[in-house]
Formats: sequence, structure tokens, C-alpha cells
Amino acid sequence: MSTEIAETRSKAIDSARWQDVARVPRGGLGAVIADRLIRRAAARLPVRLVYPDGTVVGAADPTLPTMVIHRPAAFARRLGRYGLIGFGESYMAGEWDSDDLVGVLTAFAKSVDELIPPALQRLRFLAVVRPPRRARNSQPQARRNIAAHYDLSNDLFAEFLDETMTYSSALFATLPASQADLAAAQLRKIDRMLDSARVGPGSRVLEIGTGWGELCQRAVARGAYVRSITLSAEQQHLARRRVAAAGLSGLVDIELRDYRDLDGRYDAVLTVEMIEAVGHGFWPTYFRTLDRLVTPGGRVVLQAITMPHQRMLATRNTYTWIQKYIFPGGSLPSTEAIMALTERHTRLRAVDMCSLRPHYAETLRLWQERFVERRDAVAALGFDEVFHRMWRLYLAYAEAGFESVYLDVYQWTFAPTGGAR
Repeated sequence: MSTEIAETRSKAIDSARWQDVARVPRGGLGAVIADRLIRRAAARLPVRLVYPDGTVVGAADPTLPTMVIHRPAAFARRLGRYGLIGFGESYMAGEWDSDDLVGVLTAFAKSVDELIPPALQRLRFLAVVRPPRRARNSQPQARRNIAAHYDLSNDLFAEFLDETMTYSSALFATLPASQADLAAAQLRKIDRMLDSARVGPGSRVLEIGTGWGELCQRAVARGAYVRSITLSAEQQHLARRRVAAAGLSGLVDIELRDYRDLDGRYDAVLTVEMIEAVGHGFWPTYFRTLDRLVTPGGRVVLQAITMPHQRMLATRNTYTWIQKYIFPGGSLPSTEAIMALTERHTRLRAVDMCSLRPHYAETLRLWQERFVERRDAVAALGFDEVFHRMWRLYLAYAEAGFESVYLDVYQWTFAPTGGAR
């Protein structure tokens, strides 16, 4: 393990954020209200709450998703003080658990708009935690935000990803799938994007968001020349090694560069699940950049996770558990937002659109399965129990989002039309 990786990991694990998990907030009216709301929700949903004294709230069927609440007072205090951030921190602290984490989260996600009574929803603005200004994706901060997740450790990601090291939705031939299907499904997803972008011999390809280099290699195999950028030093390091091992170094440039600093014109611009890290305040800049970089006859292919438009509007200025612990500075667009942004700020118009939603739920199920199986190996890399619970919740939360249709993921193909903007 390099010193740089060890230092990055130490910062991620021992940061001030961990203190919030160790510290239980004081009780009060908020805790009382939170306790009543969670019990009210359980009474209406196909879930069960089980308390230490044997009390069961909610569904009578013991086979339905169950939350076992080990420390009810601490759970209610966190929920009352910090809302969904407290819900996640309580899980990280071991104050509640579930044998069906995805099932519990899916049930809540399906009814997210019904969990809070309308009278209390009108007071939401009083309790909302705003994102810290320091997390806004200025160019220096964008690199720090990316490093907080992607520079944790290449070895960590290798424990639960398949051999292609692809960290985005796969596209399976059939569902359900198995671990043995994952690598082929990732290549199928990449090939669909390359086909949509019409990448072939002589194509000049720009990839925004390198990942660990699999798309680069697939594009070069078609005869393309690829320029790829990332803000993750660890991803750049491993992607360059993989490209070199494949004998393709002369055909691929992998740079540590912000998308806002790019120049040139490209026949194909591809970006896979990178817009989620841009931040909604920078979405117009992002799409104008894509428009500026593609040739008049070229294609832009974008794979993006989306959420319902009204939920996006209601939550885009809210600080979430995912932003605090998993993707600082991140935010999800809606399909309506993407279409409006491209129409208002660019010449780009959609010529193809395909949802991969059930495929992402399956991808996440397989990742979580492998992450749990490799628990000891992850611990050997220096990641503690709090981190393990945090990432289990993250993977389960994401899977539940796609299972409940609260989240979706699309591949879009855009073509520049009309005059320059």
C-alpha cells in the first residue's frame, strides 16, 4: 500500500465526520416526533419494527422486511435531529439492523412522499440541512470531492467489482443474473454506448470520467484514438497500467484534468455516470462543454442516474447522507432537467434514449453480495466496521432506489443540430 493511499484512507476513516457517528445528539421534542413518525410509517408499510422489549410495530408477517432497533432512544434522537442523515448514521453506529436491508429501504423509498404528514411537510424548510458551501464543485474542490470516494483504494473497488473494473450499471442479457454474468454485461453496456456514438476506425473519442480504463480499451479495439480525463489520481494510475499492459499506450491518453479545461473537437464524446458528480449549479457549464467539444457530425453519449423531477426540485438544496459520506458535492438530475438544459444551452438534441433501471438494481445486488463476501479482505485493507456498515448501507440504498423506481438510469445519445449557441 502506498503512503499516499494510506493517508487518503486514514482521512476518510478518521475524519471529523466519524465523530458524528460516535456522538449521539440530545433528546427533545424532535426525538419524540421522530419516534412517532417512524412508528406511523411502519404501521402503513409492509415492514416491521422490532424493539428490545419485544414490541413489534407494523406488519404481522415475520417474513416481511424487518428493522431490529437495538437502541431506540439513540435512533430516535438521531432521526429527530438530523433526519435521513441521522437514519444513516444510526445504522453506521449499529443502533439498528436488518437481515433485509434492501427490502426495508425499498419499502420506505416507494412511499417517500407519504412518510411525513402534509402539515409537517410545510415546515420542512425549518429542518432541512443545507449543503456546506465548501462542498460546491469549484475546480479545486471538485478534485477533493472525487478523491474522497474514488481515491479510497483501488484494492477496495477490486474486491467487489468484476475483472473489467467497471463501476456503473451493467446491461445483462437476461435477468436475474449471476456473478459470472457481470463482466460480459459491463462490456455489453460499453459496446452499446460505442455503437450509439458510431465509434469506429479513425474515430477521435473523448471520454469524460475514465473510471479504470475499460471503455478506453474497447474503443481502441475498434480503431479509435482516445483521450480520457479523470480527477482521480488512483484511477488514472491503474487505468494507465491496464492500458499499458494491453499494449495500447500509444493510442490512449489518460489525463488528470477537469472537464472545464478541455479543448479540441471529437467525433464521439462519452461520459458514464459522471454528471452526478458535477453539482446542479454547474450543469449548464457541463452541457455547454459537451456541445463545444463534439464535431458537427459527431455524437455525445451520456449515461446518467436520474430521479423524479419534483423530488429533484425539492431536494437539490438539501444535504443528504449520501453527500456527507459517499459522494460529496454530488446531485442527481431528472430527465426533464437534462432535456431542458440541452435545449436551453446547447445544440444537442436527443436521438436515442434507453433506460437500464432493472439492470442497475441487479448490478448493485451483485456488488453488495460480493462486498459482503469479501468483508475480511476489505478489513485487511484497513477499513473498519463503521466503514463496512456505511458501504453496505450505500449499496443497499442505491439498489433500493432502482427497485422502487425512485431512481432510474438512462443512456442518451445526442447529436448537435442547428447553429452554434
